[in-house]
Amino acid sequence: MTQAVRSRPRSALAVARRVAGHLMRGVVMIWVVATISFVIIREIPGDPVLGQYESLIQKGMSPEQAERATAVLYGFLPTGSLWHQYLGYLGSLAHLDLGRSLSTPGVEVTTLIGSAARWTVLPVLAGTLLSFLLGVTMGVYAAIKRSGRLGDLLALSGSLLHGIPVYVIGLLLTAIFATLWPVMPSGGPVDVDFVPGLNAGYVGSLIHHAVLPVVTYTLASYGGWILAMKSNVVAVLGDDFILAAELRGLRRGIVFRYLARNAILPLFTILALSIGMLFGGSIFIEQIFNYPGLGLLLVNSISSRDYALMGGTFLVITIGIVVANIAADLLYTVIDPRVRSGGAT
Repeated sequence: MTQAVRSRPRSALAVARRVAGHLMRGVVMIWVVATISFVIIREIPGDPVLGQYESLIQKGMSPEQAERATAVLYGFLPTGSLWHQYLGYLGSLAHLDLGRSLSTPGVEVTTLIGSAARWTVLPVLAGTLLSFLLGVTMGVYAAIKRSGRLGDLLALSGSLLHGIPVYVIGLLLTAIFATLWPVMPSGGPVDVDFVPGLNAGYVGSLIHHAVLPVVTYTLASYGGWILAMKSNVVAVLGDDFILAAELRGLRRGIVFRYLARNAILPLFTILALSIGMLFGGSIFIEQIFNYPGLGLLLVNSISSRDYALMGGTFLVITIGIVVANIAADLLYTVIDPRVRSGGAT
């Protein structure tokens, strides 16, 4: 009893240290990306910051007014040493100020990113979770039935989908369900005929337009999940606890849960990471379906040379990946007792 009570503070302290370590590494990664974005903006031929500053002076502004206006636009001063500009940029980031967009004059970058993020988060989460659940379930069956026709068909479906690029899947779905058999909209997040709000028409249109992007996300990730789960289950099938469960005469459903629970543990880390990575990999899907998410926003910012918006979008995508990485490790600590006991000791 005393030993158990003593181990609780140690375990809590170990978890706190683990979280603090991840947060520190996450802050460092975000700082590195912010620094790289700053350097890229400064090193691009033509120096867009200095170009904007000189353009404002040519329009009649005084150097002081042009300096302040450009500082508001980009988040750091266009004059002075690079070090002072960098410190000003970091100060703006500390106040969550990413500057103002060049392609959308007068609109802050945070406003544009916040508006675009909602069109990326829901399809990415829905597609990733659907592909994870489907791939994990089919992966278990593919491993159990690996010597039969069903296992071969499931493994073949995973191999085929895993080898097809995501943009090809999106184009095929568009060609089939929006052109040859036009039962789905070809692009856009919602029909303009409906009034935004919690009404049946608007919500139904949102769901209708989201079907093809979500299915594309699902099919693009399904192959990797089923192949990984099949491999893990095959490895777990040889463990002693499975043999013991079968010798004790446990029902097949219980044995199935034993298999799934132990084989799925390594995939939770990949699940969280894949959600973060899909925020950056949504470019092709959002271009194909004209979905106004972060991927399409990033493409438009590059084509319009909107460097403030480009740097802000890069930063937000990086933050998503860092947060997903931290969540993956913490989730693995929660679901795997072996990690907790190792951390406590």
